[in-house]
Amino acid sequence: MIVTEDLSKHFEGFVAVDGVNLQVNSGEVLALLGPNGSGKTTTVRMLSSVLRPSSGRARIAGYDVVENPDEVRASVGVLTEHHGLYGRMPAKEYLDFFGQLYGLDLTTREKRADQLLKEFGLEPYKNRRVGKFSKGMQQKLALARTLLHQPPVLLLDEPTSAMDPESSSLVREAIQELRSADRAIILCTHNLPEAEKLADKIAIIRYGTIIAQGTPDELRQRLLGAAVFEVRVGSDQILSKLDLPEGFEIEDRGENWIRYRSENPEIDNPKVLQYLLNLGINVISLQEVPRSLEQIYLQVMKDPEIITPEAVHAG
Repeated sequence: MIVTEDLSKHFEGFVAVDGVNLQVNSGEVLALLGPNGSGKTTTVRMLSSVLRPSSGRARIAGYDVVENPDEVRASVGVLTEHHGLYGRMPAKEYLDFFGQLYGLDLTTREKRADQLLKEFGLEPYKNRRVGKFSKGMQQKLALARTLLHQPPVLLLDEPTSAMDPESSSLVREAIQELRSADRAIILCTHNLPEAEKLADKIAIIRYGTIIAQGTPDELRQRLLGAAVFEVRVGSDQILSKLDLPEGFEIEDRGENWIRYRSENPEIDNPKVLQYLLNLGINVISLQEVPRSLEQIYLQVMKDPEIITPEAVHAG
């Protein structure tokens, strides 16, 4: 649904985006992560045919962003960081106005506006001026605007920027509900827990170049190594001097817990459990230690080796 090939953008000698390769299939959410000025917004503008690439190619829903700009714009719903709502307009009138810009007839505009206001919980406020909405409500209305023409591609640039936790949660729930087998989404965000919750794929961009790309599990394996498991025993039992079976490397330990790495947990974990049970040790829990997207992101920023899906699978 979204494909780029060496997509680049230069501004009078400044390279904003340099050779970006992305692929997002129907039903997928890709989180595009990176610091300010890394090229996220410029990439979104090229994908929506607002900016013309300096080189490379991009296709949206089968349309080339240079050769078919009108078709591309009709195929995308774009939510920018500054959504530009018209505060004096009532919500229903606002959606109707944009429906006219999208070329929708009156019957379709009314049906889509009513449906979206209801889906986003805004129907009781359809006649209230947008300027009276909370930030969360305004962002949900902006999301509704992007969906008026039922686009197969959504480009969401910092959808929860500068929001309070409650408003952010409302918008994240709305995005979660936008997942569809017929839709692809790119989410640009600085909020790493948000990206971890919503995204199927991660691409990290720095100085206009993708420096890491893959699924969260692929990047964890490639950057952070094999999964770490923690086994805990009763508080009356001591593990601080206990060794694990031969071939197991202890990652960390405490008085009543041990952490170890495993590339084959289906085989290794039962071995560890059986070993401890044979020693008469009462095991309370055995579980994988969570490794966050923040750890991945910081590791990439520390050592920005180019990590593509091919490198992940090879490495």
